[in-house]
Amino acid sequence: MVNAHKAALKRLWKDRCTVYGKQKTTNPETGITGFSEAVLWEDLPCKLSFQTLAAAAGDPVAAVSQSVKLFLSPDPDIPAGCKIVVTRPDGRQYTYAQSGEPGRFASHQEILLVPIQRYA
Repeated sequence: MVNAHKAALKRLWKDRCTVYGKQKTTNPETGITGFSEAVLWEDLPCKLSFQTLAAAAGDPVAAVSQSVKLFLSPDPDIPAGCKIVVTRPDGRQYTYAQSGEPGRFASHQEILLVPIQRYA
């Protein structure tokens, strides 16, 4: 039954994502250990979901925020704190600075995402 759910969900996943994580590296000349960004997973089928939340709790100016969630197969192990770039079928790309701890289910996993802050 779980395989049937996985197959049904995968038909909805039209987006693709690349997951970047930190990898420990050592400079051979200095011996100093640091971290560099490395691709952990590439071209994973996924579904990006947006939910706009409006809050007007007594404040005369309503605050609007957006919750972004990524749905994908339960198979790849994606640690919290990864940078994730999602490409939509029309070619638009969305980059997220850090991923939350994945919510794992038998048929899929859900990851809350935080957009990279851009300066004007």
